[in-house]
Amino acid sequence: MELISIGKFAQMVGVTATTLRRMHAKGDLIPAHVSKGGTRYYSKEQLKDFAMVPAQGRNLVIGYCRVSTPAQKDDLQTQVENVRTYMYAKGYQFEIITDIGSGINYKKKGLRQLIDKIDNREISKIVVLYKDRLIRFGYEMLEYFCSINGVEIEIIDHKEHSKEQELTDDLIQIITVFANRLYGSRSKKAKHLIDEVKQNAKSSQNQVEANA
Repeated sequence: MELISIGKFAQMVGVTATTLRRMHAKGDLIPAHVSKGGTRYYSKEQLKDFAMVPAQGRNLVIGYCRVSTPAQKDDLQTQVENVRTYMYAKGYQFEIITDIGSGINYKKKGLRQLIDKIDNREISKIVVLYKDRLIRFGYEMLEYFCSINGVEIEIIDHKEHSKEQELTDDLIQIITVFANRLYGSRSKKAKHLIDEVKQNAKSSQNQVEANA
């Protein structure tokens, strides 16, 4: 029987070696052979059957809901209720993960929890109300990460739905990051640029509200 090393097997099936070790520990996928030194090896038969193994008992759906700031907690609650109602109607077995933070902040606790569940192949689907609730930029990369782990992203409403204030906050965050990298976080030039962007954004918002 020809054996495949854990590193090569992980690459071939599109997961990490860490995920395979976790699957081994849980009994979801037992290596065909483990050397005396503890190195795991897999068979070609397991390679063919791999797609079927993690699907067993993996019916959990995650509803992911996010807003940008604590001031939007009411909006978050409404979003949660809409997503929950949708998943009840679909008959999903689900959990809901919530986040408060910018759509370009990839260090949010809830997002990291979601990514861990995808990587561990614990879920079958992610449900979001709007596409940008997941992440603002890099959606295609996250979508690809989901696809290689057998996870589907289901968007309830495909209409573009981004509040102007949220877009402004994300833009300010992007400029802040680049200004700090370009001039240094303590540079007066960086601070002046960031303050000017914030001031212009506030003036634009006040003008929009005045014309409303």
